[in-house]
Amino acid sequence: MAKAMVVAGVMSGTSADGVDVALCQISAPAVEGGVPRAKVLGHVGFAYSKATRAAVLGAMDAKAASVADLSRLHWRLGGIYAECVAKAEQQFRVKAALVGCHGQTIYHQGVAAKYLGAPIRATWQMGEPSVIAERLRVPVVSDFRPADLAAGGQGAPLVPMLDYVMFRSAKVNRVLQNLGGIGNLTAIPAGAAVDGVMAFDTGPANMVIDACMERLFDKGFDRGGAVARRGRVLQPVIEGVLREGYFSALPPKSCGREEFGEAFVSRFIAACRKTGGADADVIATATGLTAASVVDAYRKFVWAHLGARAPLAKTEFIAAGGGVKNVTLMGMLREGLEPLGVTVRGMDELGIEAQAKEAVAFALLAWMTWNRVPGNVVSATGAARPVVLGKVTFG
Repeated sequence: MAKAMVVAGVMSGTSADGVDVALCQISAPAVEGGVPRAKVLGHVGFAYSKATRAAVLGAMDAKAASVADLSRLHWRLGGIYAECVAKAEQQFRVKAALVGCHGQTIYHQGVAAKYLGAPIRATWQMGEPSVIAERLRVPVVSDFRPADLAAGGQGAPLVPMLDYVMFRSAKVNRVLQNLGGIGNLTAIPAGAAVDGVMAFDTGPANMVIDACMERLFDKGFDRGGAVARRGRVLQPVIEGVLREGYFSALPPKSCGREEFGEAFVSRFIAACRKTGGADADVIATATGLTAASVVDAYRKFVWAHLGARAPLAKTEFIAAGGGVKNVTLMGMLREGLEPLGVTVRGMDELGIEAQAKEAVAFALLAWMTWNRVPGNVVSATGAARPVVLGKVTFG
């Protein structure tokens, strides 16, 4: 097993707003049976061009798509990821020996459905790794989700391994909440082993907010939550959404644009209009839905899990992802969680940029794959066993 290795983690999430690259030094466990150690050397984000974002969003929600265009997008994204890693290496004057590239999720179906006479789970992440490997002349680990799906899991969430490696505590319960396109959380009771970790997707985070901003204000996102702040939250709309099946389904569970994409947004805006909502009210209600779904998930699933495992420990709720920059959303989360005795913090307070976390996770998972160490947390994905994730393309 390699002693220490510089790995570039590459992430482009369901918000489809761009690419994050984290350059990390990953080291072998200090003691036998321990966990790897990760140190962030640098992080930088790159925005997709308007045309690239439109192509990605079009591929995600397409009922019928050109095979040629999907193939071209797959190869173009590989080139974009290679360019981003090269720029990050130049900026931080560090050369990666390995790249872990999650790719751009175009379709994810974590629950089996019958297709051609057999129950099928399916996932598809775009970004041709051969292009990255050739341009950077280093091995690339990609396509992390299928191995977990094949083992009976949902292929998500995969970030809990990083959460456990970097943020577990002997004395404090920690709930790590990512606020990307989709919201996902990892609950780690104080002193827990990896099999005591609970993780699942809480529902939409920025995805519905961003889509509503695009439709109603011709903007990609609500900067700082300014639009939401001047609107009113239409509580009956939120209550109606939270009655939908996903929110009451037991973990492990995962979701994406298949549940909360364009069709959902159309229904959501229509429900807001029916209740008398103006444009700003729609954004406030979308923001309120994100906060309410997180608090609802904490009450329904996490509270009992932490209480059963560590009843006397205090609980920290640590938020990461682009949603941390939305002041209105963070205020709503504090209003919902702090009365439950939970301290809400930003990931930055623990030494990692909020936007960098998922890229760091795929650097860690790439290192584990390279060293043939299983990277899934079976209590999070529901897989039958731990498996080595990803596919290696040699540079």
